[in-house]
Formats: sequence, structure tokens, C-alpha cells
Amino acid sequence: MQYPLIVFDWDGTLIDSASAIVDCIQLAARDLELPVPDRDTASHVIGLGLNDSLRLAVPSLPLARYPEFLARYRAHFVEREDSMGLFRGVPELLAALNARGHRLAVATGKSRRGLDRALGASGLAGRFAATRCGDETRPKPDPAMLLELMQELDTGPRQALMVGDTSHDLEMARNAGVDALAVSYGAHPGEALRALAPRGCVATIEELGRWLATHA
Repeated sequence: MQYPLIVFDWDGTLIDSASAIVDCIQLAARDLELPVPDRDTASHVIGLGLNDSLRLAVPSLPLARYPEFLARYRAHFVEREDSMGLFRGVPELLAALNARGHRLAVATGKSRRGLDRALGASGLAGRFAATRCGDETRPKPDPAMLLELMQELDTGPRQALMVGDTSHDLEMARNAGVDALAVSYGAHPGEALRALAPRGCVATIEELGRWLATHA
């Protein structure tokens, strides 16, 4: 087994939420009468920490108004949350990885409250040995999430693999000295992901399962 520990991003990697997140960013900007970011800009900030996301997506928003923007974003997100589902095949993939002896973890820009709610709704909470969220430590692409997960699970960088759909996931892995696998069905396009030289780049959950079965 090359990678005893496999760390997954959440939004856009395991759950089909990237498009809804973009909608919520745009709607929150409109609510506050701010310039509405285009979809590419809003998609690019998915996975970053709150301050970095808002600085890039709505640069005209004063720092003092960040809580107001976040409240509007969360209101729109909660309205759509029930319609967001796991990508087809994810439960079976995670079960197969557990059965082969892999330990699984999550590193996400979501808040702890948001991830716990999502894990409960999806029924996946028992699949993961540990999780880290954006409001618990330094956000992506800082390596803190991966370093803390590896320390908690007593795993070295060469025994861990990061799976994610954004350049922020891949940069975090590189900063932590961890191999990365990109998925191009989420927030960032395959061309941008491959430019960061991950070990591979897959376009579907089925391809992800085959890659992990062969290489992990």
C-alpha cells in the first residue's frame, strides 16, 4: 500500500456543491449591492479561507463588512444545502478504500459546523479517521491542515495522498510534501490542475476509483 492515508477535499471532490457555492457568492454580492464576480472568479476562490476568498471575489468589500457578506452567503447556502448530493459512487468508493485498509480524512475550507452538518446528512461521518476545517487552523494553501492530520494519524508525508478539485488543494499538498491527485469534475478546470503537476488528474468518480485501486 503506497498511501495508507488518503485525504479528501469535500466541496467539489466528494459532494456536488461547487456550482451552488458560486451561486451563493454571486447572490451575496448582489444582496450587498457590490460588483458581482463572474463565475470563473467565484469558482476560483472555492476552498480558500474566508478572508482570502472575499479579498479575491469581492475586492471592493471593506473588511468590516465581511461578517455581513458571510451571513448573506450562509443564508443562500442553507437554502440550497438539501439539494446538494454526493457525487454518484462516492459512498461505494470510500467503503472500498476502508475495506482495503486505507485510513481516510477530510481537509476542507468549510467551517466545522458546516462540515459536521454535511457529514451527518451524507452518512459518511464514520468513514473518516480525522477531519480539519478552515476555521480550525490556517487555511489552504497553507500546509497546516495536512500537517495536523498527519500528526494526529501518525503518518509521514510519503504515506499520504491529497485528493482535491482545486489548485489550492494541490498547492497545500505540495507545501506539505505530500503527493496529490487532482479531480477535474469540481471547481477548477483540468488544464489549471495539471499545470501543478499532480500525480494524476481524473475526470470522474469512476476514474478516481480506478486510479486509487491501481496506484494507492
